[in-house]
Amino acid sequence: MSLNLKQSIKRNQFVVNYGRMWPFVKPIWVTALFSLLICVPVGTLDAAIALFLKPYTDVVVVGKNMESPWYIPLLIVGFTTVQGLLNFGGAYLNAWVGGKLTMAVKSRLYSKLVEIEPAYFDKKTSGEVLFRFNQDAELSCSGLLTNLKSFITRICSSVALIGVLLYNSWQLSIVAIFILVVAIAPLTRVKKLIKSLVTKNNQCMFQVNTTYNETFAGNRTIAAYNLQDRQKARFNGLLNDVFGLVVAMTRRTAWLSPFMHFVISIGLGLAIAYGSWLIVQGTITPGNFVSFLTALLMLYTPLKNISNVAVQVQHSFMAIERVFEILDRPSALIEKDESRPLMTIKEGVRFEGVSFAYNKGVEVLRNIDLDVKVGEMIALVGNSGGGKSTLVSLLPRFYDVAKGSIKIDGVDIREFSLHDLRQNIAVVFQDNFLFDGTIKENILLGKPDATDDEVAQALESACLTDFIKSLDKGVETYIGERGILLSGGQKQRVAIARAFLKNAPIVILDEATSALDNKSEEIVQRAIDNLMKDKTVFVIAHRLSTVKNADRIAVINEGDLAELGTHEELMAIPNGKYRTLYNMQFKDPASEAA
Repeated sequence: MSLNLKQSIKRNQFVVNYGRMWPFVKPIWVTALFSLLICVPVGTLDAAIALFLKPYTDVVVVGKNMESPWYIPLLIVGFTTVQGLLNFGGAYLNAWVGGKLTMAVKSRLYSKLVEIEPAYFDKKTSGEVLFRFNQDAELSCSGLLTNLKSFITRICSSVALIGVLLYNSWQLSIVAIFILVVAIAPLTRVKKLIKSLVTKNNQCMFQVNTTYNETFAGNRTIAAYNLQDRQKARFNGLLNDVFGLVVAMTRRTAWLSPFMHFVISIGLGLAIAYGSWLIVQGTITPGNFVSFLTALLMLYTPLKNISNVAVQVQHSFMAIERVFEILDRPSALIEKDESRPLMTIKEGVRFEGVSFAYNKGVEVLRNIDLDVKVGEMIALVGNSGGGKSTLVSLLPRFYDVAKGSIKIDGVDIREFSLHDLRQNIAVVFQDNFLFDGTIKENILLGKPDATDDEVAQALESACLTDFIKSLDKGVETYIGERGILLSGGQKQRVAIARAFLKNAPIVILDEATSALDNKSEEIVQRAIDNLMKDKTVFVIAHRLSTVKNADRIAVINEGDLAELGTHEELMAIPNGKYRTLYNMQFKDPASEAA
């Protein structure tokens, strides 16, 4: 990009940033326009007081005559009252429009958030997500209206006041406008002065938000390990970093205000000196001079603190840029415009030469070939970190393969829409996420329009009926955020009931019982056995006793498909990886022979 083009883009930053907000403004543009048009009379009325002082000074103060301008004080009071009422109306409309805009932007950002591929969250903290998807929306929208209102009001006021200056003395006006240009010239450097500090400050705020979230989610761990002092020290360190950045930002921008005070004082001094000379020469009247000086003070006074406004304007600009950086972010999971429907699965799933890497150059899976027939149960076993969970995560396209392909009934899964693909897959994780609400609300996520009979059947199949009967409110029992009021086994069974309602032909069980005690595991395993009936099942398990009856067992070792076969076939391989893993878990020879 040429230097001239870059400079042109920077010069038009105001138009570019605010222009991109038009789609959000469009539905309420009439109210938004009216809220901004109010700024015209509000700003213009600033000139009324200064303008009326000329005849008042010449006739009353100098001429000692009260007959003509007796009404001027009443007019000033009247104009000021009107201006105050318009200010109130403008503030109300701005609050309404700003609220609507914030809602619209937050809604769009949240829509983007829920559609972003899971890989995005692997590299982001909860604090950054909260800041960029929530606080940036508020900063951009509130800044948009506040800055536009201030800008239009100030422009209208300045134009009207400059008109008063020119009306009273064009000679003095030249001096005043020259000083005005000199005073505001440094504001063009504000963004350059603060941009790097704003970026660092935002990163610190990400970490502060993350710390709050971690303290909430990890409160029991903090208590159990006596981590209170550690967390306090960490948090105070972050606060010190934020404090340092605030001080640095003040150091970089605070000089603007005294600089403007100094330049403006020169302007006022020159105006008084030159104006006095013009009065003596008879070029202007004392009324001209008083009116001019009043208009000049009203023009200059807001500029003394305009550096703070300029900083806030740049904060708003940068927030808008960050908002659209998210909204313009392309999805890593590409869907075809004309996707193929996926209604049923007749043949099965095939992994063909599948390779995958979370980080470029570091492959987690290498050339996996695996054919799974409809109705087959295949178990994935191997050492931790070998790639088992990654392999099944590729099937619902939580991630996309780097090489090779995954096919359902001979069709690459990338040919299907994400909705259709995932509608045919039910996943039960090791740590299933339950939403804030009731048991029934969480189960209905599998099928929102399910009947009470279908819910009851899902509860029965998930071995939850007796537990539900023991609760005063039954399925309407509130379970808290993340299902915190349920035990591990109960949460797993609620997740299984949810999967039952979904009734997907493919089921993925990702270590669904590994975090449970023996009693809970036995109950959950019965529920899982019910869930797997007549389904194509992928089971990941560390406890090999739970997969002995699988149709086939695939051993994933360091990203490779090392072995594949039934339990008996794999146990028959001398020094085989599966046999080694099995013997490590079952030391008793009698168990080994089983």
